[in-house]
Amino acid sequence: MKISKAQLCQLLPHADAMCLLHEVTAWDADRIACLAINHNDPANPLRHNGHLPAHCAIEYAAQAMAVHGGLAAQGKSKPRIGFIGSVRDVKLYAQRLDDIAAPLEIEAVKQLADENHSLYELRVCAAGRELMTGRAAVFLQKGDSA
Repeated sequence: MKISKAQLCQLLPHADAMCLLHEVTAWDADRIACLAINHNDPANPLRHNGHLPAHCAIEYAAQAMAVHGGLAAQGKSKPRIGFIGSVRDVKLYAQRLDDIAAPLEIEAVKQLADENHSLYELRVCAAGRELMTGRAAVFLQKGDSA
């Protein structure tokens, strides 16, 4: 089941242009796959000096993790606010993202989780080309989200 940009932006604390993902193409309890098409948009809010550096792929993947948490919590409880605690083993296979014509394919796979933490493997690709891989730890705020 695909999830549109409007629907997924409701699952993120970001609004307007900072909601970077375009759609969710697949998800289950352990994995989410998303597409992004704004990486070569001159109005992308992450651009610096006219370019979108490849390390910005981490933010795309972090938003996929947040959407995954929100989708997994639907109907169970209010999603809790999450914070990136660490990003490790990041490998960048490009210098920048804004010169890539194909949509970004973002995948986050949950490796470990408990009620207060999650660890995800991250991958961002475009047209079969790997652009970024790594891991991220998410720490959830205690109690309900505000």
